Amino acid sequence: LRAFENELGVQPPTGFWDPAGYCTEGDAYDFFRRRVVEIKHGRVSMLACLGYIVPEYFRFPGFLSPSSAIKFSELPTGLAAITKVPALGWFQTVIFIGNMELFACYQDP
Repeated sequence: LRAFENELGVQPPTGFWDPAGYCTEGDAYDFFRRRVVEIKHGRVSMLACLGYIVPEYFRFPGFLSPSSAIKFSELPTGLAAITKVPALGWFQTVIFIGNMELFACYQDP
């Protein structure tokens, strides 16, 4: 398939590398969408790594939940923190991420 040989990121010796055959039809919109999704997943992965590493060295001062008297300094690190964050905190996180996905981080083709 030579439809995407001139795209950014195509390098010798492989040229346009599509081992799974997702772009065999040569549809430009599908190519653009997959490229945007790949970049977004990469950014989410980098932020997830930072979110796992940074709490080992830095904690915000103050309370995570003043009504439950949970301080940031009392939270465990890693996956153990999932059960310690109140449900309303997770709800706020999901709403924020949903708004970012729908409105702020949207790319038009």
